[in-house]
Amino acid sequence: MIYSRTLIKFVLCIFLLEANPTWAEVDNRKTPVVKAVQKVGSAVVNINTEEVAPTIQNPFRDLRNPFFDRFFKQLVPRLNNNRSLGSGVIIHPDGYILTNEHVIARASSIKVTLIDKREFNARLVGADIKSDLAVIKIESKKDLPHVKLGRSDDLMIGETIIAIGNPFGLEHTVTTGIISALHRSIRGDKNRVYRDFIQLDASINPGNSGGPLLNINGSLIGVNTAIFKHAEGIGFAIPINKAKRIINDLIRYGKVRRGWLGISVQDITQEMLRFFHINRIQGVVVVQVMEESPGSRAGLKQGDVILSLDNNVIIDKSDYSERVSTYPVGNSMHLKILRNGKEREVLLEVSLLPITQVVNYVKTWLGFNISKITKPLTQRYRLATIHGVVVTGVKLNSVSGKIGIRAGDVIRQINQERIKDEKSFKMAMAQAAGRDSVLILIQRGENGYYVTLEP
Repeated sequence: MIYSRTLIKFVLCIFLLEANPTWAEVDNRKTPVVKAVQKVGSAVVNINTEEVAPTIQNPFRDLRNPFFDRFFKQLVPRLNNNRSLGSGVIIHPDGYILTNEHVIARASSIKVTLIDKREFNARLVGADIKSDLAVIKIESKKDLPHVKLGRSDDLMIGETIIAIGNPFGLEHTVTTGIISALHRSIRGDKNRVYRDFIQLDASINPGNSGGPLLNINGSLIGVNTAIFKHAEGIGFAIPINKAKRIINDLIRYGKVRRGWLGISVQDITQEMLRFFHINRIQGVVVVQVMEESPGSRAGLKQGDVILSLDNNVIIDKSDYSERVSTYPVGNSMHLKILRNGKEREVLLEVSLLPITQVVNYVKTWLGFNISKITKPLTQRYRLATIHGVVVTGVKLNSVSGKIGIRAGDVIRQINQERIKDEKSFKMAMAQAAGRDSVLILIQRGENGYYVTLEP
């Protein structure tokens, strides 16, 4: 059979039309998910790190004591180069990248790869192990694609979410799902409890960590994190509102300046329910308020029951401490309290412990007095060092008294900050006052040991 040229041209035209759909047809297939990925995808990066095991320094090296030298040399781990893979998202055109702390932890070098295959060496700007967040930075002569921070205080269970990352090294993989739960607490490595997470029905695998979680409009609502090894078919993300409070401190100071409230709380017991006119154990009781503290200025009083923080119900003291720790200095928090059977709203602004109040704080909260090391004190307590501060008195039933601190002990380190004199002690303690525990290195004679105090 002989086909006319006209028929052949017609068939060929139909074939080409089917093989090359019009722009209108392609545009009709752009679902909200596709549009969200196209909007944010270029800001998602691949992070490769090389890790080297850190060395441990002897904090007593000025003593020139063979015991300490031998002890700390035994603790020095072998150098071990490892490579890890994660994700991140550019949040500023100057090259600031938001990711997880555990993605870049112990990294000796960080390499970032963009979707267009450009590679950059990145430097660490700041990291916070408690919130599992970090900021790194790359340098570029041109503005980089970036995504603006959205909000996570209006999330709905059941709404569609989109996760982008590099699971198992597979570049720019997109998964979708829904929000399964909000304010979820999970237990990670070393029995560490992570609170206030977004739970998804999309798997977050190694390599996804640090990548963006988006809503259907392409807004950044969270940071994906793979901290729950036994998760199958579920994932977790850090809410972006929580991350916002942390990012500013990481960029400005390289760490989170955790605030001090000047209040001490305890769990509610079964016996307290009738007294406080509540029908179930919920919240924490204020047992002490320090004068001229943020708590005092906000009007908190002994006996107040803190029920919620920024509309998040407080379960117990541990939950309260974890939530408070996500509010750096300068942030405000709304507390709902119960006083004399009536609920009230309190606005409290987080601040640092003033240097002038450190001695009073240590005496009141930790239960001991300190002094600079003088010649008479060196003779009285037979001190083996002139560096640090010496404990001159301890309250019997205080947290320090119960753990065994006694007069004559020399404080050499607070939360990894070396203490040289009274000034460095006050500065270190002012920073430590906002945390739920203080790690102190004590020297007693020629022996040294760590203690953890929980105010």
